Amino acid sequence: MTFQNNPLLTQLKKNLHAKTPRIEGIVKSTARGFGFLETDPQKSYFIPPKNMKKVMHGDKIIALLKIEKDREIAEPEKLIEPFLNRFVGTIEKKNNKLFIMPDYPFFKDFIVCQTNSNYLNKLQNGDWAVAKLIKHKLRGDHIFYAELIEIIAEKNNFLIPWWVTLAHHKLEKQEPLCTKNDLVLKEHDTRIDLTDLDFITIDNINTKDIDDAIHIQQIKDGGFCLTVAIADPTAYIAHGSKLDIIALKRGFTNYLPGLNIPMLPRVLSEDICSLNPNQRRPALVCRVLINKDGNISNNIEFFLSWIKSKSKLSYDHVSDWIEKSGTWIPPTPSIEQQILLLHDLCLLRIIWREKNAVLFKDNLEYRFQLSEFGVVIDVLAEKRRIAHKIIEEAMIIANISAANFLSKNIGFGIYNVHFGFDYINAENVVSFLKQHNLNFNVQEIMTLKGFCNLRRVLNILSNKYIESRVRRFQSFGSFSITPGPHFALGMSEYATWTSPIRKYSDIINHRLLKSIIKNEIPIKPTETIKLKILEQKRRNRMAERDVSDWLYTLFLQHEKFTNKTFNAEIIDITRNGVRAKLLENGASVFIPGIFIHYNREEIIFDQELGKIFIKNIMLYKVSDIIQVTLFDVKLETRSIVAKLKY
Repeated sequence: MTFQNNPLLTQLKKNLHAKTPRIEGIVKSTARGFGFLETDPQKSYFIPPKNMKKVMHGDKIIALLKIEKDREIAEPEKLIEPFLNRFVGTIEKKNNKLFIMPDYPFFKDFIVCQTNSNYLNKLQNGDWAVAKLIKHKLRGDHIFYAELIEIIAEKNNFLIPWWVTLAHHKLEKQEPLCTKNDLVLKEHDTRIDLTDLDFITIDNINTKDIDDAIHIQQIKDGGFCLTVAIADPTAYIAHGSKLDIIALKRGFTNYLPGLNIPMLPRVLSEDICSLNPNQRRPALVCRVLINKDGNISNNIEFFLSWIKSKSKLSYDHVSDWIEKSGTWIPPTPSIEQQILLLHDLCLLRIIWREKNAVLFKDNLEYRFQLSEFGVVIDVLAEKRRIAHKIIEEAMIIANISAANFLSKNIGFGIYNVHFGFDYINAENVVSFLKQHNLNFNVQEIMTLKGFCNLRRVLNILSNKYIESRVRRFQSFGSFSITPGPHFALGMSEYATWTSPIRKYSDIINHRLLKSIIKNEIPIKPTETIKLKILEQKRRNRMAERDVSDWLYTLFLQHEKFTNKTFNAEIIDITRNGVRAKLLENGASVFIPGIFIHYNREEIIFDQELGKIFIKNIMLYKVSDIIQVTLFDVKLETRSIVAKLKY
């Protein structure tokens, strides 16, 4: 009996193959050639080096689970989803062929690119490009193979951190193009002339896209009449026009360190629509009365107007003057009076929000100081000053007013929402707080009033560890088409409309407010549009983080930081180390376990508690301030490794 082409043997093989266990997971590679198939955060299977040659780090695969030398191993069988699809990388030319190295940690091998004479002539070693993976070994191809799509930058271009990051996240790197027709006023409605009022703007000294101007009067009973005028780009951009579609796609002006890519053409955002001083501009205006107890009255108006800002003021100058420092003084007595009244309103609203809503923490913000060639000269730590708070309180009033106006008249818009905790996380918060002798119940903190009370208690307690653990359980903020609460602000509803030059969601709310004013049928935004805006917001934030990480690694490579001791705040505990923030400049660093304690068996990283135990004794926790020195600044992965200074 021959075994060749034996149907019984073939069937037996099929049966054995069918009985072999299969697992699904994500490939995690290592620098030593082997890898692991991670099926969940707690479980992984060894992939030998010979099997790793078939897959890439991050691939989602199905693997056969086998036993070799008394050890479970994963043998890749089927590709579900490749980690690489469209990707960014650096070029290498060799023997008249092009190769590309994906710009991701754990990728150490160049991928062959198709030979194209145009690319061969244009590209040099170290240049950056976008490619698409078109062949994968687990699909039966004998090599990994990529197709070049776009050249990003030459290797010596100082804008590489920005251009590469924007390419990574599929974000635009230039302002939109426009035509003469885009610069023509298209709405010719009757507008109330407010050009005689002493409107002022307060922004950063270099701000060009000025979208809000304010005017204030004190009324007889001790309250205030606040008039907020907002730039009106929708008077120039018709709904559904080419420029409107571009603005929707972009979603936001993308503010990166040292660079911004506007949502609208700069000629619109920084000139024609910008509320520049002494220029007559169309505006959408909210006028609202604030009672002497700080409550926003029901007396709210929205209308179209012409305004003329009388002065462009800066946060630092106004803050200096209020704090009686520096040499700057208001240019006129009337502007001085505006600043004084706005300051009074700000203090009144801060007291009101402290009692009735949620106050913001005055956290440090960090700003890169760059040369004209993109070199980081320094990183400056900045606090929100009183002038920032003046504008913030005025805009909060305006946005609360818009939310109420939309809800009352049409019942929809783009609302900013935050729902505090879901039920499971609320239970976790209550349980955690009890351990610290703070007694709350689940039903209480899931209401807006109860959540605000919890935040006030935490503010008074001023314990950064407890604060960080509670925040870990909070939901993320989002958008909603229908009215909803914003727990993190302590507001029953909130809808921004004060930055239409910079945010498409505010453009939508502008059009809805105008439809009410003009008694027209409003166009309700769709869930699809809402989700597009949310996704674009997420990508912009990731791009800002990635550029910052890149600039930090370039900055901290300087030899003056080699032996420097930094104070750092622990911001997270991971499975194998600590993430911390350098307080001097805001850089994020990672401290591996080996640099915390020499014996890995004696150290426990408790991610849930945010604590580190050594020999069962708690030594470090989230929010602790520790001293560190830099161990390795890795430009290729834009990461910074530090070690504890003992």
